[in-house]
Amino acid sequence: MEDKMDLKSKIRVIEDYPTEGISFKDITTLLKDRLAFRQTINELEEKLSGYEFDYIAGIESRGLIFGAPLADRLEKGFIPIRKPGKLPGEIEKVSYELEYGSSELEMHKDALKKGDRVVIIDDLIATGGSAKAAAKLVEAVGGEVVCFEFLIELTSLKGREYLKDYELISLIEYDH
Repeated sequence: MEDKMDLKSKIRVIEDYPTEGISFKDITTLLKDRLAFRQTINELEEKLSGYEFDYIAGIESRGLIFGAPLADRLEKGFIPIRKPGKLPGEIEKVSYELEYGSSELEMHKDALKKGDRVVIIDDLIATGGSAKAAAKLVEAVGGEVVCFEFLIELTSLKGREYLKDYELISLIEYDH
């Protein structure tokens, strides 16, 4: 068995980006390292063992990067949860609040049927706003959220508490 690398060491932290006071977690350095990316998918897969689900839903944009290969590996369907205006056909839309302003997420109304079990994945959880919006989308079309899975959790922003009604998995924690 290969030794596991420290995935946190593969993430570049850029201070004061995009605005002063923000400590940005740049995963492009992890993604470009093929072994780190493979290990990330392996660890995400391991954390889901024991869960029963039908689909993985990835939140645009970086949730798509992790969700699609993970769904393929686990032989599950993949559902993209997108920013507005990216999906053709009938869509379900949810608005959510950001620190300054609001945003929206969308998914196809026919993406799920009643009772489908879904894991929602994204690269990072901060306050949990986009994750909760994704859960509302899944539930609005009849699906059930089995759990959330994130590469990174910013613990000081208390997204886990905001999503307290759901199970939450994260691989790497940062205080801020």
